[in-house]
Amino acid sequence: MSAFSPALFTDLYELTMLEAYAADGMAEVGTFSLFVRRLPERRNFLIACGLEEVLTFLETLRFDEPGVTYLRSLGRFSETFLRSLASFSFTGDVYAVPEGTPVFPDEPLLEIDAPIAEGQLVETFVMNQIHLQTVLASKAARVVEAAHGRQVVDFGLRRTHGIDAGLKSARAFHLAGVDATSNVAAGQAYGIPLAGTMAHSYIQAHDDELEAFRAFTRVYPETIVLVDTYDTLDGVRKVIALCHALGPDCRVRGVRLDSGDLGDLARETRRLLDAAGLRGVTIFASGGLDENEIARLVAGGAPIDGFGVGTDMAVSRDAPSLDIAYKLVEYAGRPRVKLSTGKVLLPGRKQVWRVERDGSADHDVLGRRDDRLEGRTLLQQVMAGGRRTEAGRVDLPSARARVRDELSRLPRRLRALEPAAPPYDVRVSPALGRERARLQSAHAGDQVSS
Repeated sequence: MSAFSPALFTDLYELTMLEAYAADGMAEVGTFSLFVRRLPERRNFLIACGLEEVLTFLETLRFDEPGVTYLRSLGRFSETFLRSLASFSFTGDVYAVPEGTPVFPDEPLLEIDAPIAEGQLVETFVMNQIHLQTVLASKAARVVEAAHGRQVVDFGLRRTHGIDAGLKSARAFHLAGVDATSNVAAGQAYGIPLAGTMAHSYIQAHDDELEAFRAFTRVYPETIVLVDTYDTLDGVRKVIALCHALGPDCRVRGVRLDSGDLGDLARETRRLLDAAGLRGVTIFASGGLDENEIARLVAGGAPIDGFGVGTDMAVSRDAPSLDIAYKLVEYAGRPRVKLSTGKVLLPGRKQVWRVERDGSADHDVLGRRDDRLEGRTLLQQVMAGGRRTEAGRVDLPSARARVRDELSRLPRRLRALEPAAPPYDVRVSPALGRERARLQSAHAGDQVSS
């Protein structure tokens, strides 16, 4: 919650490079490419996410007076450089895959063409936002797939890594297909539907569990009742008693199971509810769930209508980070390359073509931006001269719909939870391959490990 100057959301070396570029008179356009080198072990694809925050940041990027004053206090920068920051703004172009697009290793999620100082400074923010939201949207897509059309609600706010992550996670989850969130701030910020039940503390605060149910439903008659504070099935029987006592006025929507063997408890709960004539009362499950447990419950026929997923999705426990990179690939009209061991870079401005056969993605081709190849181009110009284009006007409902459409085009093996065999095929165009080979040959004597 502390106040800071947004332009200072960067690493120190970005600022020292800016002054060094200025001292060297280097102001030509550079192209920076953001991509992921390899997929995490249990991912068959990633869902691109976070572009909206990036474009907003680039449009509004300025050095305010408190920010410059702080930099001056460090004693690291010349007064000439500090004065120049007063007129700093982002004037570049951005090409990006639309939010909600499945992407694969080495494919640019975005590329920035801008005077090199501008493209350099924004590296930290761009990586931070795209990384977090792409990690979380990719995790959520797996959870939604495992649920097979059943409701999924985000319960992860209290265990996310801070306020910004809490907000951005709810957005990324909804984009990936999660139906609702418990996060009220995200509901206000992004228009995401809200959902929630009650806490065990409310039940504990009453002397009698049935009286707690009765009191809560007087205020919220269409609630989902939490039944596992003491004995789950006894709690279900008390909900049945409450509904019978209320008669036609009973509007309880469901019961929530939050512990124990959720499959067995759901089956017995369903039997009790149906026998009592309460077939319309749904069963909602939560408590340490991930995509694998949800898939197991669904495959086992557990009569669960919805899932609340918290910590595992909120921190993407099995794959919390990506090998993401933001690298200079062209400067002053000349392609640039990096040959560090394990970090070889594809040079120049690029485009991705998705080749589909009979409505299903067959393979992608990664080529030079000016190539003319078969397939559907993925990168769109979303910013020109520091201002959004029409393609850059990001809309969350549209991005959410894009996820559904794009995932439906992927081969079934990629949508499965287990590693795909074979993995998706990403090819390098002949022209880009030749360019990489030429630069590798030219720099063969300069290779160093990094």
